[in-house]
Amino acid sequence: MASRFRNAAALAVAAAGMLVTGMLANAGPARAAVSQSCDIYASGGTPCVAAHSTTRALYGAYNGSLYQVRRSSDNATRDIGVLAAGGVANAAAQDSFCAGTSCVITVIYDQSGRGNHLTQAPPGGFSGPAAGGYDNLANATAAPVTVGGSKAYGVFVSPGTGYRDNSTNGIARGDQPEGMYAILDGTHYNGGCCFDYGNAETNSRDNGNGTMEAIYFGNIKVWGYGAGNGPWIMADLENGLFSGVNQRYNAGDPSISHRFLHAVIKGEPNHWAIRGGNAQSGGLSTFYNGVRPNVAGYNPMKKEGAIILGIGGDNSIGAAGTFYEGVMTSGYPSDATENAVQASVVAAGYRTSGSSTGGTLTPGSTVSLRATTACCTTRYISHSGSSVVTSVVSSASAAADKANASWIVRNGLANSSCVSFESRNTSGSFLRHQNYRLYLHANDGSALFASDATFCPQAGQNGQGTSLASANYPSRYIRHYANEVYIASNGGANTFDAAASWADDVSWVVSTPWTP
Repeated sequence: MASRFRNAAALAVAAAGMLVTGMLANAGPARAAVSQSCDIYASGGTPCVAAHSTTRALYGAYNGSLYQVRRSSDNATRDIGVLAAGGVANAAAQDSFCAGTSCVITVIYDQSGRGNHLTQAPPGGFSGPAAGGYDNLANATAAPVTVGGSKAYGVFVSPGTGYRDNSTNGIARGDQPEGMYAILDGTHYNGGCCFDYGNAETNSRDNGNGTMEAIYFGNIKVWGYGAGNGPWIMADLENGLFSGVNQRYNAGDPSISHRFLHAVIKGEPNHWAIRGGNAQSGGLSTFYNGVRPNVAGYNPMKKEGAIILGIGGDNSIGAAGTFYEGVMTSGYPSDATENAVQASVVAAGYRTSGSSTGGTLTPGSTVSLRATTACCTTRYISHSGSSVVTSVVSSASAAADKANASWIVRNGLANSSCVSFESRNTSGSFLRHQNYRLYLHANDGSALFASDATFCPQAGQNGQGTSLASANYPSRYIRHYANEVYIASNGGANTFDAAASWADDVSWVVSTPWTP
């Protein structure tokens, strides 16, 4: 047994070395890797049985589709593949297809060949907010990044968003061994239940202790927690989020919030582990490695083999997070194999995208936001008391009017990879939406306010400036309509959701502030 693991480790390390060498020898944004995560797991004797990513191929030879998007203008769909075998997503194909409208991610394809694709999660113990009780689908442009220098998009999960596959092939069941990892945005999380990726119930309901084994990331403390204030990587084993052997507190599981986080959970009969690290540098640390929790029902495990993303096993839909890639394996991976995967992830080169902070939307700077619609190019987002409108502002305007149209850019209150806008002349008050209308309100410190006041910048939908997606309603963007300001979808039941001129109305030029 020991020699088998040593051989597997040697193969895994060699695979990682091939990857790094190949990338250095073939520098460039569209390069194909010699070996990727699932090649390394296979070399270690624990092959991938599910492999999901919207950012890149997870096999060196993979040349298929990564995910599918659907645009709101005509409900047409498009599969998004890679720039080259083993390479990064073809984000330009998505940008072209979604130009002038909004898109959602409808399918995240399984690269393993087993057909374990993730699609819109159905209702279960809890119902989602979409038609028929299904969960929402993620906005396709809400989580821009670069990988190896090429643009890509992650899966931005706001509360109510979720993906699932209840009919899988090859996923561990019962007490069978398995491993899994996910690359996540370590700054995007909340205390809702439950931002998970991994093994869950096949009927979307709580079937009792031990019927799940999934990666959880967030700062909820209801069931379990680790050191500090969170967030933590924990295991969702159903009816418990576990940070170690104890049911609630385990000091060995640290708060961890790298911008790109590598999270690992793995389990086998009466043995499991939590590992994690910075997906941009360094290695993985082990936060727990030992027997199953000291609570009845988790030894032996009763895993059912569904796959979830962004939700709990019973379709709990209160969580937030961002997912870039993840896999599930057959068998319990060695630490050496996982360390080699970490080296390959670091070599892949995850970086924040310039558009994720809007270029000129630099936290601490002061800006004004000018409309780009032909009718209204002298109008700026402004406030009058608590009302938020667009107002004509010029060099001849009164000083108060100029100040009302000036905003201090802050790190997003609910997600530091996005932004919030504090009034230049009303300290502590921010742009926030309420019933889809924008207001200027004082920050009350609540999680709801933080979410309502956070907006994620993207390239302007009409090709100009910047569009600002709501962090908690990511298919809705800041829009002016009849000189008032809303978060609006492209088409919908509300008058301000009208499709006509939507792309123009949600595109804003980030301008020199009227009041510095």
